[in-house]
Amino acid sequence: MTPGNNGASSPEDDDPFGYLYADGQANGAQPPSGGYGYPNSVSRVRTVGERQYGQQPPQQTAQYGQPTVPQQGAYGQPNAHHAAPGSGGASTGTRQQASGGGRGRGPNTKGLLIGAVAVVAAVVVGIAVVMSQGDSDPDDNQSGGQVSASSSVSASASPSESGGDEEAQEAELPTIDAKALRLGGTAALASDVQGAQAAGGIYVGNLNQVGNSVTWSVDGIPEDGSYTLFAHYSTAGEDQSMTLTINGKTFGSKFNLSNFAHAADGDFAKGWTETYAYPTLTKGTNTIQLSCQDGDKCNILLDQFRLKKGQVKE
Repeated sequence: MTPGNNGASSPEDDDPFGYLYADGQANGAQPPSGGYGYPNSVSRVRTVGERQYGQQPPQQTAQYGQPTVPQQGAYGQPNAHHAAPGSGGASTGTRQQASGGGRGRGPNTKGLLIGAVAVVAAVVVGIAVVMSQGDSDPDDNQSGGQVSASSSVSASASPSESGGDEEAQEAELPTIDAKALRLGGTAALASDVQGAQAAGGIYVGNLNQVGNSVTWSVDGIPEDGSYTLFAHYSTAGEDQSMTLTINGKTFGSKFNLSNFAHAADGDFAKGWTETYAYPTLTKGTNTIQLSCQDGDKCNILLDQFRLKKGQVKE
């Protein structure tokens, strides 16, 4: 088709918008009387103030195959599209259709279910705790717990305590220094020679004469039995030996007072050493005496006696 009017129909039939152009208007094109494509589908032009408030405008009749356009509600009148929630108005249906096929969104049932399960669990735990504590009085439980704790502590501490008792018994056995001994004959205290373990470095000298002696009255022997008597002394040169008497009876042959330090003759400062014997003592008080008798060698300095239970070497 060439430009221009080559057909038999009118310009408005060729182009529905022909009335908008100058050549279409020259050929007699006129705009349609109704709305384009929808006759009578638009509101009629009214003079300002013609429409009255509170009156329902007339409904337009829908044409076959064309949807009905909802009208604006009058001022002060409820509109079906803005009905209150739950009133069953058209808005509910519209929202349901918009949200997907008329199926509304219900409450968060998953969250409610989780909350209910948590509440039930808390109640069950509370009941279990109450039942476990209801069998006995709390004070009884507390006292029972204390007894159990003390029992376990006692059980765990028993071995160490028993060991400590044995050590305590050994420690309780007396030790005596030279100045506390009872001296016999011409025996005398001195402190000229260094090396004595007794308090103040005091020792008993001048024992090298027949009849001279030291006596220890010892209390607190726990039971009858064998004990070890230690004597700390000094000698120099030749080995010495004296008579040991326990409760008025001579013990053994002689009490050995050898020169274990190998000190030179006269060098008593280097001759300090220790010896021991295993006398039998009775429970309670015992008398221990070391004396110089005929045939003894008594050239010693004596500073200390001590006891241990049983036959030991140190």
